[in-house]
Amino acid sequence: MIRFAAATIALVVLTGSFVFAQDAMPKVQVFGGFSLTNESSGGLTQTKLNEDLHQTYVSFGIGTDFKGWDTEAQYNATRWIGVVADFGGRYGTPFTPALSTVSGVPDANRYSLLAGPVLTYRSKSKITPFGHVLVGFDRATLDASTITTPTGTVTSLATTYTDVAVAFGGGFDYKLSRHFALRPGQFDLLYTTHNLDKVYTDAFGPGLFEGLKTHQNNLRFSTGVVIRF
Repeated sequence: MIRFAAATIALVVLTGSFVFAQDAMPKVQVFGGFSLTNESSGGLTQTKLNEDLHQTYVSFGIGTDFKGWDTEAQYNATRWIGVVADFGGRYGTPFTPALSTVSGVPDANRYSLLAGPVLTYRSKSKITPFGHVLVGFDRATLDASTITTPTGTVTSLATTYTDVAVAFGGGFDYKLSRHFALRPGQFDLLYTTHNLDKVYTDAFGPGLFEGLKTHQNNLRFSTGVVIRF
């Protein structure tokens, strides 16, 4: 009788623990926060940039740091496997002034829409690591501009291009409560297939910026807050 009672209590405890663990898993979670992306120049160097824009002086540098935001909506089918949709925006300029007399460099923006499977390791720990593979599109825009330099002015047209993008990465969440968590870090290799030869030819005219890459390996870091439902 005592053994039966002990076994019954143990079964109730284990069942309760299992139910609690299941309840602790969010079925849906939403992430939002800040992102910083190191954008690939596609082989465009400072020397080539100034030569192609016919600069007597070193007027321009290469801009690679794009700041922005990242959001995700994730559905967890099981404790381990889910699907996530990722939407992000980032802003910066591919060229930077190298002289105080240079002004009017064109602004640029990027918007990505990606989706794919996510694998999450859930345990009793407050730390929940995850990894994902996302596929979708990246839309990039280079604004029209009239750049003033010591050599003269350079005019560029606005260009917009949308191409396939893939992100490989992951990170971890730190649970604060049942419904809230922090995401201290998410790191992604954001692979885009923009043809930079075509991009800069459309913007500045034919015969410039030839031999650039048709794909880019960008590194994206994101951090923010997760709401769990």
